Amino acid sequence: MKPLLRAVLIIDALLLLAFGLLFLLTPWTSLYNALQLVQTQPALAGQGFGVALIGLAWLALHASIDGALTSTVAKVVGHVNWLTGVLMLVWLVGLHTPALTGFGQIVAVLTGVVLLLIGLGGVRLSGAVRRREKGRLAEAAVAGRAERQAAKDAARDAGNKREPGRVTAGVPVYPAEPVVEPVLPATRPVSPVSAAQVHQVVGEPGLTASERTARDEARNAAADTPGAPRPPFHG
Repeated sequence: MKPLLRAVLIIDALLLLAFGLLFLLTPWTSLYNALQLVQTQPALAGQGFGVALIGLAWLALHASIDGALTSTVAKVVGHVNWLTGVLMLVWLVGLHTPALTGFGQIVAVLTGVVLLLIGLGGVRLSGAVRRREKGRLAEAAVAGRAERQAAKDAARDAGNKREPGRVTAGVPVYPAEPVVEPVLPATRPVSPVSAAQVHQVVGEPGLTASERTARDEARNAAADTPGAPRPPFHG
């Protein structure tokens, strides 16, 4: 539908350019007499109106190329065209002002009808194109929100899988704690000590080694004597 609207804009640009050039040539009396048209008085007003129409024609042609301006400019140009056509029909057919010959009146009426039809068609087409563009923008916005929500959900699920203590798919996930093995302190080897030495060291801490030896020999000699009482069993 937008290519059709662009074609309508090109037609509008050609019509506006033709009328702009015609009004720009208002001082050319012989041309107006040959076309059986009434000259605009004063000529300055006609030429100013012609410049405005040429500018509007350039805007319509530019909008037919630039898609961002197509619907807006088509709506404005369409309203200008059908309003101009209605004014021409009212003045030329209803009020018969200005007075034109038969051929000039036919041309003026046909021009007014063409402007009316093209203007209304351009307005309707521009409205349809604008509604379609708004629908596409709304669909794109909904799709963008859905994509962003899906991305957020995926990021949240990924975060739940990485973080401890979170529930993933209805099952709580806890981190595995490392098992710490007990470390025993290193102990120095203990040299074996006989029970006799322990008894001697603990029982008689004040004797030297030579004194203990002499005492043991005396004890053994006394034990070997017949009839002597034996010392209690040590060790």
